[in-house]
Formats: sequence, structure tokens, C-alpha cells
Amino acid sequence: MNYITAEGLTKVYGDKVLFEKVTISVNRGQKVAIVAKNGTGKSTLLRIVVGEDRSDIGGSVSIHRDARMGYLSQEPDFDPNSTVWEAVFASDHPGLVAIRAYEKAMTEQELYPSEENQTRLAKAMEKVGELDAWDQEAKVKEVLGKFKITQLDQKMGELSGGERKRVAMASVLIQEPDLLVLDEPTNHLDLPMIEWLEEQLNQPNLTILLVTHDRYFLDRVCDEIVEIERGNTYVYRGNYSYYLEKKSELTETRKAENEKFKKLMSKELQWIRTQPKARGTKAKSRVSNFDKIKEKASEKFDDQELGFEGIKMARIGKTTVEMHYIDHAFGEKKLFSEFNYTFKRRERVGIVGANGSGKSTFLKILTGALKPDAGKVVIGGTVVFGHYQQDGLDDYGNKKVIDVIREIAEVLPVEGGRHLKADQLLNHFMFPYEQHENYVHTLSGGEKRRLYLLTILMQNPNFLILDEPTNDLDLLTLNMLEAFLLKFNGCLVVVSHDRYFMDKLVNHVFVLDGKGKVRDYPGNYTQYREKRNEEEAAERAIRQTEKAEQQRLAELEAAKAPKKQKEKKKLSYKEQQEFNSLEGEIEVLETQKEELEAKIATGGSNQELMDWSMEISKVLTALEEKENRWLELSEYA
Repeated sequence: MNYITAEGLTKVYGDKVLFEKVTISVNRGQKVAIVAKNGTGKSTLLRIVVGEDRSDIGGSVSIHRDARMGYLSQEPDFDPNSTVWEAVFASDHPGLVAIRAYEKAMTEQELYPSEENQTRLAKAMEKVGELDAWDQEAKVKEVLGKFKITQLDQKMGELSGGERKRVAMASVLIQEPDLLVLDEPTNHLDLPMIEWLEEQLNQPNLTILLVTHDRYFLDRVCDEIVEIERGNTYVYRGNYSYYLEKKSELTETRKAENEKFKKLMSKELQWIRTQPKARGTKAKSRVSNFDKIKEKASEKFDDQELGFEGIKMARIGKTTVEMHYIDHAFGEKKLFSEFNYTFKRRERVGIVGANGSGKSTFLKILTGALKPDAGKVVIGGTVVFGHYQQDGLDDYGNKKVIDVIREIAEVLPVEGGRHLKADQLLNHFMFPYEQHENYVHTLSGGEKRRLYLLTILMQNPNFLILDEPTNDLDLLTLNMLEAFLLKFNGCLVVVSHDRYFMDKLVNHVFVLDGKGKVRDYPGNYTQYREKRNEEEAAERAIRQTEKAEQQRLAELEAAKAPKKQKEKKKLSYKEQQEFNSLEGEIEVLETQKEELEAKIATGGSNQELMDWSMEISKVLTALEEKENRWLELSEYA
């Protein structure tokens, strides 16, 4: 059963064809990822699929009528005056509407108790029960908890871009659709959130069409990769690992064919030059075929387009950066307490921690951009920082692409004694000459990120700090960046939610707990997770052992108690009097309970029902206490 059928989709932006005659089919239960270079319209393609945009020349999209679709855009748009609560529950799903009404009524009754609010709460509870939506309420609380969405009355306009993305992701999951269209779902999520999200999306009956550059996510969630390259669509029926394997095989085959066509073109070119103007049918046909051969021989491959190898690095001395007993807090929250560390040359460290644990703050203290509350940072005289920041794109304003580069340098010296002009450098970084006069705001998110990365590398840093560098970068750029960083001889500090990126580049991990403690784990991210899993298993085992020991001691005490009771031959006079009166007291309480139950059954005002409910609760508590005491004394009587 096809949940999504998209045929012949084309999108043109100015003079640029983003994609042409793209066809995608997603069956029920499939999890399909779209892979393509930045600027080729992946986000636009998703918007066409969900109906927020349209194909320029023909094309059609069909969504199965039984599919309940949820869509996450790359940059969610919310009313800045709406609250987080309103944004999360912005859905006409009957269960969510009922839960929203119930939560609102309960809050109003707690704040402003009245008969009217109690009536509204009772009706809301009844509606949730009718729709059997109590399980959905539990799901809502789980999702909000996992994404650390706690301030539900906060205005959406007050949130950061990352916080808005988490609210949007939570809203989509809470609706419980069976078809998800997701644009970069892992951006702005911390690593535990991503791992939890992977589990949620791996449900067998869930159908997914997504765009992501998180390669572990692609590997663990998706079962089909659709690649759009130079106007052609290639389908790989497997996960990311399968895609890499088959893509490599296909590229090698195409390169071999390319070499054959180059030789054939040379031969044909020689023939054409030596022949008079073609007159015969066969000669004309051979000349006509030459253009096709030339096209095949001129084919370029993505793995040849972008190179970082020419970027130079300033020499770095023995002293890099020393952090001496750093203390820092954000308000009442302690982020670091007496952190002490000296970075070595060629250091490669990853920094992980939940959102709000102080990762970006740590980087600012490291570079000297932020002064710690206590302690000091010593920066070596030869250190040249290159700090790629999450919000670095905001500085470009209304500038042209070429002007962004020229403001740094008109000419850049590179390895081998060569020099590259600004336009050559841009072309080297996959910004073709016809794009140089475009304004930055016309670029895709990934193209902006690539341009910003270039401005950082142009500074020839020897201490490179990357704060979430993989957001919006395409797989080609990521692979090339990783190859460059593996050869980079300076210090490297990385904050990233991209586990694949971290695993390839770092050799130890700082883990920030957000409470002042920083732990240093040797190895890459996966090795840290394995070690942490072992520690958590050991902690659980200790808790279970302690619990079992407490239970054993309690059982021993319980075993001793009856023995003492049997040794007691008879009740004291006072206990006998208590025992004699208990039966009458129990009988009175039973009568009160029956009378209250009858009143509640016949109905009354809301206030009366509330009073009777509170009274019967007290009666039941007293009745249980009396009955337990009667049983205890009856053993001696």
C-alpha cells in the first residue's frame, strides 16, 4: 500500500533548477531518507509532498486517504504570542483536544476553585474517558519529559531556535500519526534525546519520509535511501551502510565508463578533425553521436568537487590552553566547579551533555570570550582560535556571498606556495561563479553553514573549536570535512549531536552533568556510551542488591514478630477493652460508608459531591485502621 506517491516533481528557483522530474514512492511501514547536496531543494521537496508548496512544471503528489500525517519543518513557524502549551496541542486530534480541555480545567480548578470550574473539570474527565485517551495523556507527559519541555506557559517568541524545534518535534509525536514527514529531526536535540527518538521511530507500522544528515540515525532508522544527484534519482533499498557500499560500487562503475568515453571522445575528435564536412548519412550520425560521447566524458563526480586539503594551519607552540580551577554558574545553576585541564598539541576532545549543561559556555570560557566566576584561563602566544559557533550565521546581514569572503581576504595563501583569489576559493568550496553575487539570505541552510565554515578555516586556525558543525551540512561536505580534520595537526574541540562525526574524530570525551562536574572518558563517543552503560548497569545492580538486602531484613523482622506474639498468652485489660469496642466502631463506620455511597449514587450538587467524596475517603481510612487493629488483637484474644 503506497502512503506517498510523488511523480515528476520539478522546482526552479530563478535560473537554477533545484530538481527535475523527481519521483518518490513510500509504502506503508517504509522509512525512506532523501539524500542530496545542499542547495538541491530537499526541504522544498518535502514541502511539496505535504502540500505547503507545489511543483513548477507538472508533477503530482498523492497521500493515501487512511494516512494520518505529521510534518516537521526545518524551521518551524509558531505564533510568537502563543504559549508552549498551545503550540504543543495545536492539533484537531480528538484525544488531544480532550486532554487539552482536561488539563486546562484542572489548572483553573486548582487556581480558582468554584462549582463552575468543578463542573467543567468533571465534564472534561468524562470526555477523556469516553475517548479512552488516558494512555495518550501519559504519552504526552513522556514526550514532554524526554524533550525537557517544562515551562508550558512560556511564550514561543521567547524561545531559542533549538527550543522551538524541540516543541515542534514533541507536537508531531504527541499527535501519534502513522505517516511522518521530517526535515532534520535531530537538529538541536542532545544525544540522549536522539537515541530515544530512534526507538520511537523504529515502530514497524510507522511510515517515514525524512531528510537528515545524521548518519547513525540513517543507519538505524531508514530502510531505503533516495539520492538526488545532478537531476537523476537513485534508489538504494537498504540503510546508510548499504547505501555507502552500493554508492561506491556505482561511482567506480561510472568512473570506469567515464574513462572509456574520454578515450572514445579523443578518438572521435581526431576523426572529425581529419574529415571533410560530413555529407553521408553514416558520417552525419557519427558527428551527432559525438555530443553524447562528450557529455559522458565530461561527467563530474561529487567526491572530486570539494577539497579542504589546501587550507594551511598556523604553527602552534608548546603552550596551548590551560584552564586552572574554573568555577562558573548561570544564576543558581552551577555549571563548573574547580575544573582543571591543560590541552595538549594535537588534542582531539568531544564535549557532550544535555541541553543547558553548559557546553557552549565552556567553549566561550576556553577562548577567553567569557570570563569565569573563578579560576583563570592561560592561552598560549601562538594559539590561533577558529571558533565555529551555532549562531555565527547571524553576522552576515544583507551581504553578497563574494563580499563575505573579501571582507576576510582578497587572496588566501594555501599549501604548496599557491594563492587563491576570493572567487577561486568560493568555487573550490562548491559555490559556482554564478552564485557569488547572490545575497547570503538566498542560500539554503546548508550552503550558509558551508560558507560560514569557509570563513573560519580562512583564518588558518591551529586550535579549532566546532560547536554543532554538522547541522544542515550535506553528507558530501561532512565527509570532506572529516577527511580534513583527520589530517589537522592542531587542537580540535568538538560539540556535536552527530555521533558518527564524534566517533571518527575524537579520542576522549568530556561529559558535562550541568551540576558542576566534568568527567573525562577515554575513547570516542560510542566507547563512552558503552562505558557509561556498564556504569549504569553496575549502579542498578547495587541498587537491586541493596533493595534485596532491605527486603531480607524486613522479612527477618516479620518472622520474629509472630513468635513474640505467640509467647504472649493473653491481652492486657486495656487491650481487652479496646478489642471489645472495636466491633461496634467498625459497624458504625460500615453504616456511614453505606449511607455516603447511597448519597453519591442518587446525585447532588457539585459541592455536595465533593464534600461526600472527601468524607467517604476519611471513613474508608478509619475503617481500614480499625479492621487491621481488630485482626491484630484477635490473635491474642
